[in-house]
Amino acid sequence: MNTATISPDQIRRGPRPGAPDGEGSVQVQLDPSVKIGTAKVFAIYGKGGIGKSTTSSNLSAAFSMMGKRVLQIGCDPKHDSTFTLTKKMLPTVIDVLETVDFHPEELRVEDFVFPGYNGVMCVEAGGPPAGTGCGGYVVGQTVKLLKEHHLLEDTDVVIFDVLGDVVCGGFAAPLQHADRAMIVTANDFDSIFAMNRIVQAIGAKAKNYNVRLGGVIANRSAATDQIDKYIGKIGLELAAHFPDLDVIRRSRLKKSVLFEMETSPELEAVKKEYLRLAANLWLGGKEYSAVPMKDRDIFDLLGFD
Repeated sequence: MNTATISPDQIRRGPRPGAPDGEGSVQVQLDPSVKIGTAKVFAIYGKGGIGKSTTSSNLSAAFSMMGKRVLQIGCDPKHDSTFTLTKKMLPTVIDVLETVDFHPEELRVEDFVFPGYNGVMCVEAGGPPAGTGCGGYVVGQTVKLLKEHHLLEDTDVVIFDVLGDVVCGGFAAPLQHADRAMIVTANDFDSIFAMNRIVQAIGAKAKNYNVRLGGVIANRSAATDQIDKYIGKIGLELAAHFPDLDVIRRSRLKKSVLFEMETSPELEAVKKEYLRLAANLWLGGKEYSAVPMKDRDIFDLLGFD
């Protein structure tokens, strides 16, 4: 189903009465004429609560420290992706569209794009109310607005921070724009189980779009033995490793990216890892054609004898 057929009323109220469950999200296709352009585009996925927003915001900050013009797009109705960059909760694209009765020509750039740390541009796409509407429409409208206002022409890097697991075509929509998809995971069964589904979703999109798996980011984990066991089996590699440090937790409480926090040896090591990750991604990084495992096989693989 093409997103052009989805009306603003569906965003407000969800699918039409009597429509099949999932209509408007399972088969979402973005308008092929709305392309991001020359920027390098990264989509960050992973299990809900795994630290995707922390990872995305600090990666955005790292790219900005390299002198890149960065745009971060939060794709979650909670609209909390960018608050460590901006120090506030931003209104969503859907919020501001609703104020003008979904007439995008009435919006100004400053209505939905906000400056953040070191010049990072921040947008919260938001989403439909829980259980209704289509996340893919939201992503499509956000990119369309950015393009209409010529913001993508002055951008080197775009980072999509996408909610939770990939459970519908709507929130897989950023994969249709991305060059690389990165998966954030912890060293535990639930995170790796979710990662396997995301690998499957990225593989499905890679058949029709340019997106490729760009590797795994281990987060909130001292060890990576379970991650290593899984990715070694399916043909993936670690792109970066961030341990479970109190300074990272405190940075969220202080509404700050790590580059603003008081320095310490452990913090300097984490900042160095973010800069290394950003530099590798900018140069293109590796791409992987991983083959996801069957659920039962993951269950049998992980854990201790």
